[in-house]
Amino acid sequence: MENLAPREGLIERIYWLIRLRWIAVAGVIFTVLFAEKIVNIPLQSLTLYAIAAVLGVYNLIFFLYLNRIKRNNPPDLPTVANRVANIQISFDLLSLTALVHFSGGIENPFVYYFIFHMIIASILLSRRASYLQATLAAFLFILMVGMEYFNILKHYHLEGFVSYSLHTNKIYIVGISFVFISTLYLAVYMATSISVKLRQKEKILKEANLLLEEKDRIKSNYVLRVSHDIKEHLSAIQGCLDPVLQGLTGELNPGQKDLVRRSSERTGKLMSFVKALLEITRIKLSKEMETGPFSLRKTVENAVNFVEARAKDKDIRLSYNIDPAVDIITGAQIYIEETIANLLANSVKYTPKGGKIEMKIKDKGDRVLIQLSDTGIGIPKDEIPRVFEEFYRARNAKEMERDGTGLGLAIAKEVVEKHKGKIWVESEEGKGSTFSILLPK
Repeated sequence: MENLAPREGLIERIYWLIRLRWIAVAGVIFTVLFAEKIVNIPLQSLTLYAIAAVLGVYNLIFFLYLNRIKRNNPPDLPTVANRVANIQISFDLLSLTALVHFSGGIENPFVYYFIFHMIIASILLSRRASYLQATLAAFLFILMVGMEYFNILKHYHLEGFVSYSLHTNKIYIVGISFVFISTLYLAVYMATSISVKLRQKEKILKEANLLLEEKDRIKSNYVLRVSHDIKEHLSAIQGCLDPVLQGLTGELNPGQKDLVRRSSERTGKLMSFVKALLEITRIKLSKEMETGPFSLRKTVENAVNFVEARAKDKDIRLSYNIDPAVDIITGAQIYIEETIANLLANSVKYTPKGGKIEMKIKDKGDRVLIQLSDTGIGIPKDEIPRVFEEFYRARNAKEMERDGTGLGLAIAKEVVEKHKGKIWVESEEGKGSTFSILLPK
């Protein structure tokens, strides 16, 4: 099972260990203060504070070093990260041994905190490395207890906590050492067994996910080819209907003209659907979008111009406000513009006459927030989680506008997520909706 040692996500787990160590530093300081000031147990407080300071310093060094190797991303990153995790845990065991020694040695109940490190080692490291760390912990414990027993190291008695010194009591030392060491190895055995099983399941799930992604890619390719062929045929049909409708092939009677007009309208709607389907399929299949710097301010103005006439026809008050700090961002300009324009078009479509649409673009440091609010029909509460699904349309939207692809919001979601952004909606049926897009600059 050695090959199942954690490699994927090891960097994130080491960051987690670093965060735990900051908590440990604070915990040492708090415990020393509590013991001395509240329960009146005399301790080697300056020495313990110094060990906590050393703990904090090497934690900071590890944090900075980890940031550097993550930024440089060397080819042997998993090996380097694994080595860093091993060294950190070894340092932690040495620090914990020093803390225990200067605060009572074998009398200190915090000696069982070694077990936490065994669990952490089992999560971060391979089974073999975890057992080696358990052996190091057992060695340090026996070394500390033995050197205190033979007076090679000074024993710091926990006055006020235990009635008499235990560091020379052979039976107590042997009993505690047996329980302590056996617990260390049992903890590693149990934790690594669970970790190995979890890693096996994680591997199986990852492989299944890759298989599903491949199937989805094949399906999308198929849809792309079929949709493209349908679009070509629809274009040909529309190309034949338009001259007939315009009377270029001869005059039509009212019945004939009505049938051709209805056919042309249906073909146009079907063409819109196929174009939307092609668009979302292309976005899904593209690994990365071609991006570059562009003016978000100008992009928003173009999107507003696209729907301004339709808003005026419905007597809808359309306004927008852009934070002065917002202008140049990096992304796929055409896709961002289409996304904003589609959201605006939806708002115009589902906002009754005399309503209001307001768009605000706010600066959020390294990100930009686009918020579009309307006084439209809103979305039923139980349907909000589904509005970004492909082909899904809320029931009140279908009642108001029978024709629709159900792909507009799905395309918006794909575009925003390809930009590593986030899109969400807040809405109340009958009162309106607010769509929000958070994009990295």
